Amino acid sequence: MRERLRCCEPGPRLPPCLPVFLSSGAERRGTPEAQCFSALSPRSSGSLGSLTVLRRGGKVLSRTVSWSTDHSNLSAWLLLWRRKSPTDLSGRPVRGCGLDEPGKMIHSLFLINCSGDIFLEKHWKSVVSQSVCDYFFEAQEKAVDVENVPPVISTPHHYLISIYRDKLFFVSVIQTEVPPLFVIEFLHRVADTFQDYFGECSEAAIKDNVVIVYELLEEMLDNGFPLATESNILKELIKPPTILRSVVNSITGSSNVGDTLPTGQLSNIPWRRAGVKYTNNEAYFDVVEEIDAIIDKSGSTVFAEIQGVIDACIKLSGMPDLSLSFMNPRLLDDVSFHPCIRFKRWESERVLSFIPPDGNFRLISYRVSSQNLVAIPVYVKHSISFKENSSCGRFDITIGPKQNMGKTIEGITVTVHMPKVVLNMNLTPTQGSYTFDPVTKVLTWDVGKITPQKLPSLKGLVNLQSGAPKPEENPSLNIQFKIQQLAISGLKVNRLDMYGEKYKPFKGVKYVTKAGKFQVRT
Repeated sequence: MRERLRCCEPGPRLPPCLPVFLSSGAERRGTPEAQCFSALSPRSSGSLGSLTVLRRGGKVLSRTVSWSTDHSNLSAWLLLWRRKSPTDLSGRPVRGCGLDEPGKMIHSLFLINCSGDIFLEKHWKSVVSQSVCDYFFEAQEKAVDVENVPPVISTPHHYLISIYRDKLFFVSVIQTEVPPLFVIEFLHRVADTFQDYFGECSEAAIKDNVVIVYELLEEMLDNGFPLATESNILKELIKPPTILRSVVNSITGSSNVGDTLPTGQLSNIPWRRAGVKYTNNEAYFDVVEEIDAIIDKSGSTVFAEIQGVIDACIKLSGMPDLSLSFMNPRLLDDVSFHPCIRFKRWESERVLSFIPPDGNFRLISYRVSSQNLVAIPVYVKHSISFKENSSCGRFDITIGPKQNMGKTIEGITVTVHMPKVVLNMNLTPTQGSYTFDPVTKVLTWDVGKITPQKLPSLKGLVNLQSGAPKPEENPSLNIQFKIQQLAISGLKVNRLDMYGEKYKPFKGVKYVTKAGKFQVRT
């Protein structure tokens, strides 16, 4: 029986050039019930594709999509499959196929700068008033630091889920309960896409490319659900901005939207486009580790762990199959993988086997939580004192290398949030320079590199408000630093092998260790 497809809700009409019909049938395959939906084209007298759904007791076990070899007119069927629910002859929706679920995820997205201005908003389901962000602004005022704003805020009618990236807040509005990490990951994908397209994820870059931003958001989220988040697929849908393309578009009135369906959207390897060619074939990997640590007054480690990532820049022709092995992979805990990685091989051999995306991407992120494996690369000698019934105090800190594995520690910055009773500070640095903001009470000492022969120090007097009580506790020191060509966990790449292609690529690995949330209590 062949029946014409009808929609349960109003929406965009199908292109008139492609009448699409739906033939449905149910059969028993073992215990689960199988439902098959096929998109047919009368003009070509062939099937464009099919969706098979396996259910048991009303629960969806799996969905399998298969396409015909002719992909020339699949956009209509994709639109159907993404947006609409099939109906039977009586007009009732066909249940259990996963197509009849209403969009209940992200309703709106607000982009907010550090000044609290909403400079961009996007709505998918219905328009949500900007006043909903007042709950976010209240939470922001209560937080001491911008990074301490709660990622999930409950309001009477909505949930606000946000991230902070590059001095911008991405605030999404949710009307029903959803997994928060799912939304947070999508927001990070949005920020990564802006970074990839515009070179930076900043307010100025977004405002300069506001049309492309809206086009990207429309493709990345469909009816409230994430759809296309892979960079190579998006770049075929929405062309990245260039000066030449901007001039041509302004003259011809054309847009950056592509005319054809991305090849990766229909592939079982959606993260890589077909027909990639490079004159120089290169594969670079950056192992970046951040140390999160709390050091007490005596110099003992209260807490320490390493958050690491491996970022890749792959520019290889064809369809290469890569295998990346490590000297000591057992160090890694809580590893998070890019979808391209074959997880079973990692479980059995601790080898990363994958067909890489084209360009820049994050291969894995990991954590080293065993405290005895975390080497603290710097130490701080400190003496901060405030006298009772006195309008002055003493400030003296010295910083030096502890375990640097023979590498130079550079880019050292010490930030101190002084008590509110501090008026100003008269200090003398032996290296670098310092600034003190009397409004925010923040002391910043830019040290630079450490030379073991002469350790940098900062000494001087602290002027307090007269008659004010002595501060109840001393401030903590927040330290930033960077060590090039060192992974502090001891992780090392052993080798990179390539299969499926005959050329020999140029391969390189770079190691960087940085301070994450590194705090010294005084």
